[in-house]
Parts: sequence; C-alpha cells; structure tokens
Amino acid sequence: MVTFPPCKINLGLQVVRKRHDGYHDLSTCFYPIPWTDALEVLPSKTISFEISGNNIPGNSSDNLCLKAYYLLQKDFNLPPVSIYLHKVIPSGAGLGGGSSDGAHTLRLLNKIFDLTLDTEKLKSYALQLGSDCPFFIEDKPMLGSGRGEILSEISIDLSGKFFVLVKPDIHVSTTEAYEGVTPMQHVSGIKDILEKTPIVQWKAQLKNDFEDSVFSKYPLIKDVKEKLYREGALYASMSGSGSAVFGIFENPVDLKTQFPNMLYWSTKL
Repeated sequence: MVTFPPCKINLGLQVVRKRHDGYHDLSTCFYPIPWTDALEVLPSKTISFEISGNNIPGNSSDNLCLKAYYLLQKDFNLPPVSIYLHKVIPSGAGLGGGSSDGAHTLRLLNKIFDLTLDTEKLKSYALQLGSDCPFFIEDKPMLGSGRGEILSEISIDLSGKFFVLVKPDIHVSTTEAYEGVTPMQHVSGIKDILEKTPIVQWKAQLKNDFEDSVFSKYPLIKDVKEKLYREGALYASMSGSGSAVFGIFENPVDLKTQFPNMLYWSTKL
C-alpha cells in the first residue's frame, strides 16, 4: 500500500513560555501543503527499511517510520513488513517531513492490518513519535498548542492561493532554534488573526517567533523572505524553526531563477 505524506507550514508561531519539563508551550496553525514524500508499506517475511531520494541525517534505525512500526508491533504483534520511503521533503526545513512520514506509517499499518484504530487513538500513538506527529493523522488545518500536540479546529481555507516554498542550503535544528528564542506573551492570538484578519494584513500581525534569532544567525533566510515580499507575496514567513520560507500569492508566479542554488517548489492550492 502506498501513500504520499505531505509537509506542513506554520501560519504564525508564538513561543509562549518555557515549561518545567524543559519543553516550550507554543501556539501555531499547522497547514498541510501537498509537497510530498512517497511511502510504501507491504507485508513481508522479514522487516526491512529502504530510503531513496534526499539524504536523511542520522542513523536509519532512528527513522520515525521504523519507530512507528515497532510502536504498533509491540501492542498488536504485527508480522514483518517492508517499508520503502522516497524522500522529497527536505530535512531541517521546518516542514515536518519526518513527522509526516511517521504518522502516515501508523495510518498505513492501521489499514493494512485492520487494527480499527480511530483518529484519537492514532493521534495518541503519533504523540509517542513526536510533538507535531499527531497533526499528520488528519489532512486539515489545525491550531496547535501545548508542545504542538494539542490540536483544535480552526476555520481557514487558502484554496485558490498560489504557494512558493524556498529552502536555502541551510539546516536549522529544532534544538538550535529553541536555544535562541525568547518566550513572550502576545497581544493577539493566532486563531483571531487568521479567522478575523484579511491576509493582506497578516504581514503586520502574524509572526514566527523563531525568525529573529534564526535570521540573525542565517541572514540568507531573511533575504529569501524579503525577496518574496518584493515579488508580490501577500504574506511570507519562515516555516517552523526553519530554514524553509514560504510565500502566499494571489496569482501564479515563476520565481525559480530568483533563488539560484536553492530548493524551490510551487503550487496552486
């Protein structure tokens, strides 16, 4: 069985406070974007895991696809499977590609072996893989709070808008991003901004709190955002902890030549 795990962008990201457990409370809107990996899971005589496409840093045994399999195998005594992952979504970009792969492995295993796990149970397993993994159990925009794992409905639809995603050749680790951020209280909540404010006003109100420290360390990422605005973006922002930057446009644009030596992707939603 094959599926195509999408990435996400963050529409606003507020780091509210540092918790006693060392994590941070945040508020953000996760929005799914159809830039996808390809994932195949098949019953097999022995467990195997193969990766192609973009390089993934670290040991393949730590990949969330394998962790997802062993998580369910422990509770349901699953037979062996072969997992094939073709990576397209870049790592260290703030797009959640690895989290999406892990969550979609859970979804495939649930279907293949008829485990009858409902959405909430799948989310509880996904949370054991990572804070933003539960978002990828459903294919719709969600407001995230807590560490990002507390999800609630939000009324936002960007259908018809044109998206551009640009990733410089920079890897920003989540740990690195959090080390540079200063938690703060915000005047306006992300839900109110997105549901009550026209997109042309987001530039002044909707902020990613990671940008200040990441931009100071990697000015090239800031340059990408500024260039997207110069090219007519209604709104532009770094996604998550970076380094990918997205722009939302009213009409299709072709800006690939404006970003040489960078990953570039675009689509109309």
